[in-house]
Formats: sequence, structure tokens, C-alpha cells
Amino acid sequence: MARIAGVDLPRHKHVAYSLPYLYGIGQATAREICKKAGIPPTKKTEELTETEIKKIRDLLETDYKVEGDLRREVQTNIKRLMDIGCYRGLRHRKGLPVHGQRTHTNARTRKGPRKGVLARAVKKPV
Repeated sequence: MARIAGVDLPRHKHVAYSLPYLYGIGQATAREICKKAGIPPTKKTEELTETEIKKIRDLLETDYKVEGDLRREVQTNIKRLMDIGCYRGLRHRKGLPVHGQRTHTNARTRKGPRKGVLARAVKKPV
């Protein structure tokens, strides 16, 4: 099993389709990595030799920021926005959409489950 950057890649998939399991690697980047490493993208992950896996590891360490480093960088960028108090930072802080989407009817992913209007208890005279 190929383990790269702390992630087990699926064994029975082509290398070009198993590399995007790494955070920060998409389809285009995966094909680019295969090309740079000299590995055919249609080769299965289980067929990779140790030297090919090492080539991929070395490429990822030198040229790309993936997994923990990238996650840390994204979180520090968000924290910086929140600290300086800009509009995007305030939206992150409030848990609302950041990129200008409407919130009247949508944005359930960011806002969470609906909170119904609570019926006010009317006090009846005794």
C-alpha cells in the first residue's frame, strides 16, 4: 500500500485518480505530478515500485504544499482575517457565507439547521 504524506492511497485505482486523496492535490495537479515523476497516469497504485513512490514523495515535499502544512496555512489565513476584523473575517466569525451568497433562503451548510420561530407564551390572567 502506498502511503504518502500520512495518507493511504487506494490500491486499485490509477495513480492519477488516487493522488487527489491528498489534501491540496486535484486532478490537474495529479496528472502534472505523474508527468514530472515519469509515471504513466494509468498505472495502478498497487503496481508502483518503491522508487516511484519515493519520486512522488520527493516531488510533493519540494514543489507542493499538501496535507498538514496546507491546512495550517489556510487556518492561519482565516485567523488573520478574523483578527484584522475585515468583512470576510467577520463572516467567518459569525459562521455565515463569505463569498457574497444570499442568506435569506439558502446557506444552510454554513448556518446550520433551521431554528424555528418560538411561539411566545401569552400570560393569561388568573
